[in-house]
Amino acid sequence: MAFADSCSRPAGASKGADAPEGTRKYLLGGNWKANGTVASVEKICSDFNAAGPIPANAEVVIGVPFIHIPICLQSLRSDIEIAAQNCSLTGTGAYTGEICASQLKDLGVTWVILGHSERREGFGMAGEDSELVAKKTKMALSEGLKVMLCIGEKKEEREAGTTMDVCAEQLKPAAEILSKEDWANVSIAYEPVWAIGTGLTATPEMAQETHANIRQWMSDNVGADVAAAVRIQYGGSMKGANAEGLLSQPDIDGGLIGGASLKLDFFTCINGVPSP
Repeated sequence: MAFADSCSRPAGASKGADAPEGTRKYLLGGNWKANGTVASVEKICSDFNAAGPIPANAEVVIGVPFIHIPICLQSLRSDIEIAAQNCSLTGTGAYTGEICASQLKDLGVTWVILGHSERREGFGMAGEDSELVAKKTKMALSEGLKVMLCIGEKKEEREAGTTMDVCAEQLKPAAEILSKEDWANVSIAYEPVWAIGTGLTATPEMAQETHANIRQWMSDNVGADVAAAVRIQYGGSMKGANAEGLLSQPDIDGGLIGGASLKLDFFTCINGVPSP
């Protein structure tokens, strides 16, 4: 029995109609990164529990620091799933400091964020390349986790006109080792690196163009059926003030939200989901 099964979480609430059959359900992901204390996390959980219903055509997941996963599994409303922000390439064993996918699954975690630009860059350590991210993705899926797979270009790559070249290079190793069935449990989080935490945001039209290109690449390289079904989140400084415009675009299926997910503005983003 997973730890989460022994927890009595507060009930959530939904509003509106579910996504029609055959359409993509919006995926609103939060990423708390390395933020929070026990007290602040308890406060966020309390605030979110009282924040009102979640649209029925939206799935909500929050990626929390490893040490705060149990608090959220005990205290956060049951209609918000819990994600880890990373997992090991390995299984259990002599891997000091690692946390593996099977341990996360055992705890009650359902999602993991992989390939985030901050981990690709490395923040003082060796960064993770796309081959490693793809192998981690396969491992996580094999243990029953769902994956938000992050891709995206830096500012100089955007200015050089190579955005899609970068995204394709990051997706290619995953496309080579994941089956079509695997992709049913993967979302692609497009995060223009130049817009993360900078206050800069791609316009809805800019983001839509890249999302459409990613979907076309998936159609050409994985399959039209997978491309039509896969959810592509936008991950570049989405917040309450711009969420509705971004989410109105046909190929933007949600967000991977950083700073705004640490406060009630996250629910403004969630409520920006269009009605079906």
